[in-house]
Amino acid sequence: GDSKAATSVRAIDKANYDAMHKDYSESVDALQRAIAVLKKQAHDRPQAALAQVSALRSLSLIPADAKKTIDLFLAQQDPEGLEVSAPEAY
Repeated sequence: GDSKAATSVRAIDKANYDAMHKDYSESVDALQRAIAVLKKQAHDRPQAALAQVSALRSLSLIPADAKKTIDLFLAQQDPEGLEVSAPEAY
């Protein structure tokens, strides 16, 4: 009865905790790698840093508004260093 129900609830709670812990761990790891890349190689390889930042968009714990901010940031970047504009912009 109650003991089985409580055991079931604890099992569900543990599974939810394990999934959340894994997501948090992946998020922290991705952030640490992105920070390391930005610190070490930002001047040498901006594409690598942008790839790390771009990878954050796929993590489930990153809020939608943060993903939108990342998208806007990446849209401003020019990894090849080329500036191309539309003729009608002038």
